[in-house]
Amino acid sequence: MSRKSITTKKHILKTLLANLPAGTPVTSTDLAEYGVSADLAVYYARAGWLNRLARGVFVRPGDSVSLAPSLLLLERQLAGLHIGGKSALELHGIVHYVRIRPTLHLYGWITGRLPIWFTERFQADYHRKRIFEETPEAPLHVTRTEGPQTCTRALVSSPERAFLELLSEVGVRQSLSEARELAEVTHTLRASALSTLLKHCTSVKTVRLCLNLGRELSMPWVRTLNSKQLPLGSDKPWVSRRAYGTLVLKA
Repeated sequence: MSRKSITTKKHILKTLLANLPAGTPVTSTDLAEYGVSADLAVYYARAGWLNRLARGVFVRPGDSVSLAPSLLLLERQLAGLHIGGKSALELHGIVHYVRIRPTLHLYGWITGRLPIWFTERFQADYHRKRIFEETPEAPLHVTRTEGPQTCTRALVSSPERAFLELLSEVGVRQSLSEARELAEVTHTLRASALSTLLKHCTSVKTVRLCLNLGRELSMPWVRTLNSKQLPLGSDKPWVSRRAYGTLVLKA
């Protein structure tokens, strides 16, 4: 490649990076759309015009990687990726106590792993979770965040979906005691949204645990749920034996 061509493409690169919001990572595919090939991106990284985060991922030199644009990038790589469970509840203000350094809980449709460049900067975990009848392109009750949060514009579960995602983890990565504590502050959950989600829920444990906790804690939303319309499985109790003890959920 001639020096003139490199200079021209460097100008294109500088224009592109100048228009990027601070802390936004870009991929080789993004750069290729502006005429910067993968080989040229590597050349620019070696020359200090790009900071290489990982193979095929770059950021503007001197920038600290920001969470929000990083999540938007990961959404393109992991189908159905969204903030869910306990993290989504916290974003919606449903917390039992404030955690000093909370883990960001991300859920997705496919098996995968968060890239090292992301987990080195943000304390996060990823779970493949399919507890609803839905498609990754149109997940139920998942919307984009707005406002001043650090993850603005990222996909996040509604409070009702986040609560069910949390309950689905009980006995696996989530303690029943903490789930009950969080259930105590779910007075504002919308019964209509919960009803829709529960009707499409494929986890009998999650459906029963939601109803059991709602009744036990006399939550307002449980009074309008019609259990006869929900997938509760057979009439027999749902039983799970774990290290912490035995969990028995009646229909």
